[in-house]
Amino acid sequence: MEKGNLSINSENFLPIIKKWLYTDKDIFIRELVSNGCDAVTKLKKLCSMGEADIAENEKFEINVTLDEKAKTLSITDNGIGMTAEEIKKYINQIAFSGATDFLKQFEEKTGEDNEIIGHFGLGFYSAFMVADKVEIDTLSYQNGAEAAKWICTGGIDYEMEKGTKTQRGTTITLYIGEDGKEFLEESTVYSALRKYCSFMPVPIFIHITKEEEEQKEEQKIEENSNVIHVSPEEAENITSAEDAKKLQEEKKEEDPKPLNETNPLWQRQPKDCTEEEYKAFYHQVFMDMNDPLFWIHLNMDYPFRLKGILYFPKLVQQMDITDGEIKLYSNQVYIADNIKEVVPEFLLLLKGIMDCPDLPLNVSRSALQNDGYAQKMSNYITKKVADKLNHLFKNEREQYEGFWDNISIFIKFGCMREEKLYDKIKDSILLKTTDGVYETVSEYLEKNKQKHENKIFFVSDENQQAQYIRLFKEQGLEAAILSTPIDKPFVSFLEYKNTGVKVQRIDADISDTLQQKEEQKDEEAKKAEQTQNEELQNLFRGILNNETLKVKAEPLKAEKVSGMIVLTEESRRMLEMKEAYGENEQMKMLFATAQPDETLVLNSNNHLVQLICKWKGNVDKKEDLDLICRQVYDLALMSHKALSSEEMTAFIDRSNLLLEKLADFED
Repeated sequence: MEKGNLSINSENFLPIIKKWLYTDKDIFIRELVSNGCDAVTKLKKLCSMGEADIAENEKFEINVTLDEKAKTLSITDNGIGMTAEEIKKYINQIAFSGATDFLKQFEEKTGEDNEIIGHFGLGFYSAFMVADKVEIDTLSYQNGAEAAKWICTGGIDYEMEKGTKTQRGTTITLYIGEDGKEFLEESTVYSALRKYCSFMPVPIFIHITKEEEEQKEEQKIEENSNVIHVSPEEAENITSAEDAKKLQEEKKEEDPKPLNETNPLWQRQPKDCTEEEYKAFYHQVFMDMNDPLFWIHLNMDYPFRLKGILYFPKLVQQMDITDGEIKLYSNQVYIADNIKEVVPEFLLLLKGIMDCPDLPLNVSRSALQNDGYAQKMSNYITKKVADKLNHLFKNEREQYEGFWDNISIFIKFGCMREEKLYDKIKDSILLKTTDGVYETVSEYLEKNKQKHENKIFFVSDENQQAQYIRLFKEQGLEAAILSTPIDKPFVSFLEYKNTGVKVQRIDADISDTLQQKEEQKDEEAKKAEQTQNEELQNLFRGILNNETLKVKAEPLKAEKVSGMIVLTEESRRMLEMKEAYGENEQMKMLFATAQPDETLVLNSNNHLVQLICKWKGNVDKKEDLDLICRQVYDLALMSHKALSSEEMTAFIDRSNLLLEKLADFED
């Protein structure tokens, strides 16, 4: 048996980093700027431990400079810096992390609460994704240190020489090649910095060095401009041209503002944040002009660190649920959107930011390593959402009901995807009813138990089922409005979670409460009723040319209603499943024989239906009877579902013909 050590050919390693390690080319901005943040953080740690000595009032910053003429992009920090030996150790040795080495060296003094991001020692090499040549010019914080410069053209060879820096820190200069030419454009650099660095903990400034003529032209425009941007308070103090000129000069002398927010809202304590700040932050990050409904501020230190803000957005239209966005950060460095290992799937419909310093990131920092940490975090987030919803329901019910139409989609989806969420908030789930009130499932069942015990009636289309709703209201009944796409599976879910409760669409059957109570019939009367139903069924089947149609006559309390189409709840759900899985070949075979189990219920108390019963078998009335039967059926069908174009055309023509006959009759 032979044993040995694996080796890496560095000549082939850099192409692997360029092509496979990182998915997005602009990721190098994140890696290099975050390395600068780490350099500053390390120096601050050393100062706090008494291992370094710098001026108390020194300002830390990172400067990004784009030189369009020289075709370079440089990132400069005033952090810890490096010596020549440290360059050889951390740069020349691929995958040897200076951050990890630093934490090990000062483990006892730094503890677990570190703010250093880098751990794999690979981020620096992402620079070669866009650069043909990279230079490092650095000066260590250590007393007596000499500046050092490292130069590499992307192969296995490098050069080391004396550096030119006179100030502590590091400058990384990228000589942009053909693969990264888009990063010589100001807009591209700004976009990448905004994407990855908007909330990094060290102020970031960008500088653009342009062609000489272009610079002169911009300077000329600036000098000739009379426009100054002032606050309302400053505007009130301007009473003359001299005041305006003075303010303009003061504005020019103001310190430039960094492009990032070093202390973002989620890093602050909830008690220190105002409603206006939460809304402003939401508008800034998610570019949504609408205010969020409410939000959840996450702030946890044990057993893991997690900070963030989850927003429940206001839905302008139902399709807005596809616009959810959860941004994941680690120590204020953007990682990715919607990482499913951390964010429970139902929360992907929301908008928010989560900063998780302890995340087990993979080597590219774009995804997670597989361990139990992410699941614990997911469970915690689910609990916090449940706690917030229950709090709103119990303490601010009126406001909660006002939110319900917007948040119900999130909640229903969440309950079906995470049953543990349902178990936590089941008593806070509301049903909006046809009476315009909001009730919990238990409140609805208790309120209606004398009329229909353990049964929940619902409406899926208020316009389509308007006739059924009217009948219900006339009899003092109410139904839940479940009309969104998510409600189709949610109906079955409600039945599954509420044992013994039947959830039924309003047109699935004729409720006993809608039927007029009749005296006990003898056998002869029952037989006569059965015979009449058979005759009516044969009549309608013949006229409509539908041999499978079921027809029966029942006395309904609402005399104005001539007929209704009912479809058994089981049949309706089967057809919905057939429609939902229509593209699946296996499901096609399963539902191949599924047919709607529809019944035309004729109201025996309605004058028109009574006329049909009187005229059936009368040859002289055959033409009129045909028209009336077809019209009664279509009227019932229209309250059940939308007519096809052919059916609607026939209905309109028939209606016109009936009106003509009525006019002739009046003449």
